[in-house]
Amino acid sequence: MDVTVEVVNEATHEVSVDDGATYADLVAAIGYSPQEVSVLVDDSPVPEDQPVAVETVRVVRLIKGG
Repeated sequence: MDVTVEVVNEATHEVSVDDGATYADLVAAIGYSPQEVSVLVDDSPVPEDQPVAVETVRVVRLIKGG
């Protein structure tokens, strides 16, 4: 499955994941850990262990250093 991942206020990524991949797998594919981001589907958070079921998600970074 091809998924568009928009990291809010940063970049947009096109990611291919296997059938049965979870949102944690999707987050790892763009270089983040589930502890530092929240995945949103239709502007609602989804559990990291839930299988990816949509083609577009938004990712919000919870911790951002500087």
